[in-house]
Amino acid sequence: MRLIRTATAAIALATAAAATPTMADDHDIAQAVEADYDAHLEDLFVHFHRNPELSFLEHNTAKRMAAELAALGVEVTENVGGTGVVGMVRNGEGPLILLRADMDGLPVEEKSGLEYASTAKQVGQDGQEYFVMHACGHDVHITSMIGTARRLMAMKDQWSGTLMFVVQPAEERVGGAKAMLEDGLYERFGKPDYALAFHVNSGMETGRISASEGIQYSSADSVDIIVPGVGAHGASPHRGKDPVYIASQIVTALQSIVSREVQPLKPAVITVGSFHSGSKHNIISDQAALQLTVRANDEETRAQLLAAIERIAVGIGKAHGLPDDLPVQVSVSEGTPVTNNDPELARRLNAVMKRDLGEDVFKPWEQKGMGAEDFSYFVAEELDVPGYYFSVGGTPQAAFDAEEAGGPAVPSHHSPLFKVEPRESVTLGTRAMIAAVLDLAPAE
Repeated sequence: MRLIRTATAAIALATAAAATPTMADDHDIAQAVEADYDAHLEDLFVHFHRNPELSFLEHNTAKRMAAELAALGVEVTENVGGTGVVGMVRNGEGPLILLRADMDGLPVEEKSGLEYASTAKQVGQDGQEYFVMHACGHDVHITSMIGTARRLMAMKDQWSGTLMFVVQPAEERVGGAKAMLEDGLYERFGKPDYALAFHVNSGMETGRISASEGIQYSSADSVDIIVPGVGAHGASPHRGKDPVYIASQIVTALQSIVSREVQPLKPAVITVGSFHSGSKHNIISDQAALQLTVRANDEETRAQLLAAIERIAVGIGKAHGLPDDLPVQVSVSEGTPVTNNDPELARRLNAVMKRDLGEDVFKPWEQKGMGAEDFSYFVAEELDVPGYYFSVGGTPQAAFDAEEAGGPAVPSHHSPLFKVEPRESVTLGTRAMIAAVLDLAPAE
């Protein structure tokens, strides 16, 4: 860990554009953000998009973010919770506001056709080399954070308090927020009065913002099931215990949990995303491995799903004759709770978005899937930090119109075809963050 107080001359020169006169209303802020995008943020976004890095391995991204923030006069600390970066700005009396942006990419080969598409490869923590892509829009988030910092540093006469810029690793593995907290984020830098974050959304049209006054994202747990077996010749299955067959029975039986055990009006998902076993046509292997993602909208259902998965997997192993010293093993490798917006804070800031950005910009929240977010750790109930997480549209309306007319489908997050309109996403996300800070931390 080290404290950064200087940055490269090139970044410092680019930052000079941030020193504009103070702004009286959102029209002026919007113009200034657009000017920032042309002068610096567009190139920064392209750089991040072309150079994605895997979870907990975002070394170059973190260094660039640290340098960008330091060049603005932000006090920066690196290596918090691994590759995390924390930037502090103290500007008189007032609340401490956490502004978070996640920075990791995904092990996906980009096929978007964009001129600036990523061709990057990286060796992951497992020792395997992967193509890497910003297939979830985190490049938008970190670029917008720099845009937000540039404006707020130029508007210090219009707000009062302390800002904590949190550049978070490993959201895709829902581990980065927890790692930063375990590294003493709140003890070292202060417990926030509010925590803010946003996600660009390819499923929502550009120019729109949406946020719930309750649940924003589902819980997510990565469950690993190891099914042991007794190896044998494929022509003599009676001499072994076939883990492929046993694991297949487990996959089928898991579907009964949502359909027959969970209350029908409570959303729940159990998806088997990976099934690996064996090496040759005529060999019964001695192990099968399943990887699951499990989603719920409340902690009670989450616990019910995880308990049922273990009960069924272990029980089926026993039913097929696996001995007690060779049981099916079930473990949760990664997980994050439900992400809930603080109702009072959400009502307040949703009204701010309508007032400052326009009634036509704000869109009522509608949960269309069971995506998850580890921002929930920053605003866990026991920490008593009110949180506000909002969604920013990333796809032009014309693309949705074309899809409805039989044209190409709008790519989803995590797709190799994923893409968003960076200007519209970055600038609106930046304006929304600024509006929230100005409302929560007005000048003395």
